[in-house]
Amino acid sequence: MRVFVMNLRGEMLMPCSPRKARILLKEQKATIVRHNPFTIQLLYATGETTQETRLGIALGAKCVGIAITSNEKVFGKAELELRQDVKGNLETKKTYRRGRRNRKTRYRRSKFKHKTKRVYVEGKRTKRGMYHKVSVSFTSKRPNGWLPPSIQSRIQNTFYWIDTFYSLLPTCNIHIEVGKFDVQKMRSPNIQGREYQEGDTFGYHDVRYFVLARDHYTCQVCKKKGGILQTHHIIYKSHGGSNAACNLVTVCTSCHTYENHQEDNIFWKWMIEKKKTKRYKEGPFMNIFRRRVFEKYPEAHITYGSMTTPRRKILELEKTHSNDAIAATGITAIKENPANVLLIKQFRKKKRSLHEATARKGRKEKNTLAKRNEKNTKAVGTWQLNDKVCVFGQVGWISGFSGQCCYVKNIQGDYVTVPGKSYKQVNLSSLELLCHNANWQFAIL
Repeated sequence: MRVFVMNLRGEMLMPCSPRKARILLKEQKATIVRHNPFTIQLLYATGETTQETRLGIALGAKCVGIAITSNEKVFGKAELELRQDVKGNLETKKTYRRGRRNRKTRYRRSKFKHKTKRVYVEGKRTKRGMYHKVSVSFTSKRPNGWLPPSIQSRIQNTFYWIDTFYSLLPTCNIHIEVGKFDVQKMRSPNIQGREYQEGDTFGYHDVRYFVLARDHYTCQVCKKKGGILQTHHIIYKSHGGSNAACNLVTVCTSCHTYENHQEDNIFWKWMIEKKKTKRYKEGPFMNIFRRRVFEKYPEAHITYGSMTTPRRKILELEKTHSNDAIAATGITAIKENPANVLLIKQFRKKKRSLHEATARKGRKEKNTLAKRNEKNTKAVGTWQLNDKVCVFGQVGWISGFSGQCCYVKNIQGDYVTVPGKSYKQVNLSSLELLCHNANWQFAIL
């Protein structure tokens, strides 16, 4: 990727090659403004002739492609990995909070973000002549444009990096490839008219009866009909599964046992194989994403996959997110195309839970010296979370601490271990610090 250049007054110029940037820095004619993406500022007056640049964005549910082109040249390309763990973290937090409220400890009021008003409903008169409160209702007012945190996180991170690259380019035009999906059409190609208002469970009392009828009242383990039938969650709710019909399967009471739920048994294998679970989460997300892009960037040039795919094939590029972004810019020929791709990945650096389901019940001493769990340790000495380090000839990032040891992961999320050993801890004395990071990781692939 080329180096972004800023003139003496702070205005953006055309990106230069890494070699030229090294020469300017060595001769002290420029200074470093930021490292990722690498940007320098000139310390002397120079010509300010610029060319038209194009910023291509290929949106995706899990990964976003980014490319910068100008006059049949690709200045740089990057891929942004979006977080997929927000929902799971919120579910875990909710579980810990509910457990905290239900234990015999101090009362901890529920914290619903959009709860605005509390209304008490009085019940009938009791024998003692007093009224008692029988129910509590709340009014909820969500702001306009509210989205679930898992979706909001991905959209905000994408917009942040689009704005970042846009601010580093002179005379820049944004080209965004969006997606439009008809989930009902994907499930039933012949659907039309009022059938859109009638889902799979239309005409059934509830989802359970639909699942039983779909499986012909037959146990999917022993293949026997009749008997007492139950519905089993293929992906357990504790693992992120839902009550949707695609995640339910019919089993009999003889097969729906504790043993079959254990690891390496039939139900566990179903969950690994995701049997009968065809998910359509990405389609609705991309539809939401498309509408937010229209609102955020009304001046952007919008394209679709049906338009960028033929362009990519004409350019003889492989199917990758960054190459889709190159095709989205509308470039007709490529004279210069760097081989390296900048991978951008977010790291969850802050963990705000004060405890990890560690109950105080049964302890005699008062909890006057409450300390965070060791998993929440942010620094040990001069070492900090997400520091980029070199260990055993590999580059990784510190993901956690354990006393005077730490855990190091590479950009793919795999642990870096001691050669010939299976444990994950690495002694801090074995590390070589490369740089401190915020909550982003950068790697050249």
